[in-house]
Amino acid sequence: MTDHDREEIFIDGSWRRSEGGLLDVHSAITGEVIGRIVDGTANDVHQAVAAARAAFPAWSQTPLEVRLGLLSQLAKKLDERAAELTRLISTEVGTPLRISTAVQVGLPRQVLRSYGDLMDTFVLEEQIGDSLVLREPIGVVAAITAWNYPLQQVLGKVGAALVTGCTVVLKPSEIAPLSAFVVADMIDEIGFPPGVFNLVSGTGRVVGEELVAHPDIDMVTFTGSTGAGRRIGEVAARTVKRVALELGGKSANVILDDADLERAVKVGVANCFTNTGQTCTALTRMLVPRASLAEVEELVRARLGKYTVGDPLDPETSMGPLASAAQRDNVHRYVRIGIEEGARLIYGGTDELPEGLPSGYFVRPAAFSDVRRDMRIAREEIFGPVLAILPYDSEDEAVDIANSSEYGLAGAVWSQDRDHAMRVARRLRTGAVDINGSFFNMLAPFGGYKQSGNGRELGHHGLAEFYELKSVQQAPATA
Repeated sequence: MTDHDREEIFIDGSWRRSEGGLLDVHSAITGEVIGRIVDGTANDVHQAVAAARAAFPAWSQTPLEVRLGLLSQLAKKLDERAAELTRLISTEVGTPLRISTAVQVGLPRQVLRSYGDLMDTFVLEEQIGDSLVLREPIGVVAAITAWNYPLQQVLGKVGAALVTGCTVVLKPSEIAPLSAFVVADMIDEIGFPPGVFNLVSGTGRVVGEELVAHPDIDMVTFTGSTGAGRRIGEVAARTVKRVALELGGKSANVILDDADLERAVKVGVANCFTNTGQTCTALTRMLVPRASLAEVEELVRARLGKYTVGDPLDPETSMGPLASAAQRDNVHRYVRIGIEEGARLIYGGTDELPEGLPSGYFVRPAAFSDVRRDMRIAREEIFGPVLAILPYDSEDEAVDIANSSEYGLAGAVWSQDRDHAMRVARRLRTGAVDINGSFFNMLAPFGGYKQSGNGRELGHHGLAEFYELKSVQQAPATA
């Protein structure tokens, strides 16, 4: 037995056993097993979907104020257990405590609360000519979440589904699933109606595939790799269900020739290496004027030299481990690829564990310079602490390099002339652009262009994904 064994799944308002086996959950800090979860089966999925389908008619007609009241109770319980969740996620994923407090746990709680304010102004009915246009909840939602920001994924998707009147079956990532079980505990304690929320843990190959293919699932909302997103799109197409995908990224940080270089590099490095680079929106490509390349390299080395790699539960740590052995090995592989392709390694990147860290999934942050757009480290999502610096000779070339990626999730532009920055931002083919280090806006739509996904999350635009549109026309009254 371990401290976090969860040998049951949550279906139709109760915890129940599964015929499946158990999956180990590992600490990113030590690599040791810290918990076990159910390796769900197809039968588990069928039971959960049936429960969600049976609960949908009543839940969709439940007054909004009742649904909001239940979600408000959930938000209060999250507040009460925030410290516990912070340490749990830091242990699972490797995020330093100070980042976990604000981002892993603080932001999801804010997002959940935002749905109440958003519904106050969300237009559910509108008259268009002779038609009354209605927004109605889409139905049963399969929420398949990623491991890098596990609580944000769960609350963002499940909260949106429930507040709009949908019922949901959640499949959390098997790499970092434990916070999802805590959320299920809270929902159970509050007493949400049976079947409204269901949790089936397991692998994507079994539970994920079964959910996506299931004819009684009306919508799939997924965050994860582009490869997995393609597979979901293929399977979901057989039943023509709605799919909202938030996938990979290879975001460009475009530093223009009139930018404040020191600040642009400082913020760009911080963004790239947050959560040990395990962030889909990470600014992993730093585009700089060729004349400034040497200065940028020195600034990058200086910033990374201040990073303390270590135990994420230590308040002094600025970068923790990766979430899994597979992620660690993948980062090492890409560092070798970068060297083989001819990029200049200007910081870190060796395979050895950082000094004093004998176990766990730790790596050294790495930065390459003189990277070309055709190199794999400039094209492929590494999902780890690796920065690629690409020089350019003109602004048009910078925009062309930024847009040459198959991804289009995020980006940034730096210029001391805000109008200049805005002109360049408008040219970038990406779902979000930060100008001069702006802050994340949880009310703005979040999602990507191209192979970074379909649909949007957060704000009014994110909630709209969970509705169908119905137009009702009435014949004129007869005399």
